[in-house]
Amino acid sequence: MNKKLDPQLLEFAKSMRHSATDVENFMWQLLRAKRFMNLKFRRQHVIQPYIVDFYCHEIGLVIELDGSQHGTNDAIEYDAERTKFLEALGLTVVRYWNYDVLGRTDVVLGDLWQRCCELKNTSP
Repeated sequence: MNKKLDPQLLEFAKSMRHSATDVENFMWQLLRAKRFMNLKFRRQHVIQPYIVDFYCHEIGLVIELDGSQHGTNDAIEYDAERTKFLEALGLTVVRYWNYDVLGRTDVVLGDLWQRCCELKNTSP
């Protein structure tokens, strides 16, 4: 899995970090610098051919934050394909709606805590 990453994709990921949504910035403040369960998360991380919102290599976890645009039929189909691809790499993908991250943060973090515990217990 040591293929050279697409420089354009890397540049786009970098630009996405600088133009993050309010929800992404909020979540990043909770996850960054090993603040959550002492796990190292990366944001706007390239897993070719995709860029994922947040990624924890240690436990193989991808976190995607979804706004209302993810409710359309095309987006649902695209997200399903993307999830299938990432899961085929052995990764676990969790998705949270933006409004839940902002309005029900405790529920989202509780679910995330549970997922991370399960993955920590199963990772080699």
